[in-house]
Formats: sequence, structure tokens, C-alpha cells
Amino acid sequence: MGNREIFDQVSDMEKQIGELYEQLGDLKGRLSDLLEENHRLAVENHNLRNHLDHTEAVKDNTAKKGSKKGSHPGEGYDNLARLYEEGFHICNLEFGSPRRNEDCIFCLDFFDKTK
Repeated sequence: MGNREIFDQVSDMEKQIGELYEQLGDLKGRLSDLLEENHRLAVENHNLRNHLDHTEAVKDNTAKKGSKKGSHPGEGYDNLARLYEEGFHICNLEFGSPRRNEDCIFCLDFFDKTK
């Protein structure tokens, strides 16, 4: 095997390694996207389970006390609480925008006022 053939073979291997490295980078990017989506869905699932548990507890508590008028703030309150638990602002300053996993004092103040 001549020097030129060896050089051509090394060049071909280098090209193949470059292509594999590019494919690996693409796979890494897709894996990163999947991991982020999985985390987001896990957080959403956790929030939904907490909301469901809270809703069931409120229903159980209401059933035990009887259906006294004014014992539950209402469906609108539940919808706002659900939105907040899903990670959105319910305050008039940033209504509907994502909370970025942080509590908002203005949103929490709304809950305090409605109790």
C-alpha cells in the first residue's frame, strides 16, 4: 500500500468521524429537548396531582360540613387557583404569563384577599 493510499484512507476516516460527530451533536440536541420536555411534563403532572388532591380535599371537606352558602369561593376562584398551580400569573400585573417556578407576591395576595 502506497503513501497516497494510506493518506486517502486516513482522510476518508477523518471525514466519517466528522459526520459521526455531527450526528452525535444532533442526537445530543434532541436528547436535551426531550429531557427538558420530560421535566416540564413531570412538573405539570405534579402540579395537576396536587390540584386534584386539593380539589378532592375541598369537596370532601365541603361534603362533611354540608353545602353551606359561602363556604367555597366558587368556580372562578378554582380556575384561577388551577392556573396559578399550572405555573401562570393570576395577578393583574402579569396575568397569564409564566411564573418561571417562582411564587408571586401579587398572586398570593389575591388568594389572601379571597379567603
